[in-house]
Amino acid sequence: MKRFLFWTGCCVTGILIAVFAVSGMPAPADAAEVGGVTLPDEIEVAGEKLVLNGAGVREKYFFGADVYAAGLYLKEPSTDAEQIISADETMALKIHILTGMLDSENFTEATLTGFDESTDGNTAPIQDEIDLFITAFAEEINPNDVFDIQYIPGEGVKVFKNQKSKPAVVVPGMPVKEALFGIWLSQRTEKHLQELRKDLLGK
Repeated sequence: MKRFLFWTGCCVTGILIAVFAVSGMPAPADAAEVGGVTLPDEIEVAGEKLVLNGAGVREKYFFGADVYAAGLYLKEPSTDAEQIISADETMALKIHILTGMLDSENFTEATLTGFDESTDGNTAPIQDEIDLFITAFAEEINPNDVFDIQYIPGEGVKVFKNQKSKPAVVVPGMPVKEALFGIWLSQRTEKHLQELRKDLLGK
C-alpha cells in the first residue's frame, strides 16, 4: 500500500510538472531559501493572496557579499516581464537585507540608478514620486531588515519596513509603479541584475 501511494504521488507530481512545461507557464514556487533566508511561498496583500513567482539574491562584488534576497509575488505565476510591469493589479516585492555593508546612501543611490534605467533616463515626469519613494530608505539599514514593497490598484505603492503596521511611505500612481517594478524586471546593464531578473521571473 505504501509503495502504491508513493508511486501515485510521484506520478501526480510528474504530470503537474509536464503540464506546466507544455503550457509554458512557470510552476508555482515553493517557499524559497535564498541567501540563507526563507521567503514564504505566499503572502496576503489588501485581502488578496499572492504567490511567490520567483526569488533570487542581489550580488555585488563591491561589497564582497550578497546584498539582499528578493522575492516577487503575483496573483498568478508569470514569466512575462512587460506584462507584470504594466499590469494594474496587486503585486509585491519582498527584500531581505543580507549585509551590513549596505547603508541608506548606497541603497538610495542604487534605487535612483534603477529608476533611471527602467525609464530610459526619463524620470522627470515622476520625479516627485521618486523623491517620495526613496524617503522610505532614509533610516539606517541593518542586516535582516525586511522591506515589503506593495502595489495596490487605486492606492499606489506602499513600503513597509520590518512588518510595521503603518507603511513608511505611500506613493500614488501607475507610472511610478511601472518604473519601480521595472528596476527589477526591465533589462538592466549590470550582469548580476540580469541574473536576479531571471530568478524573479522564475526562469
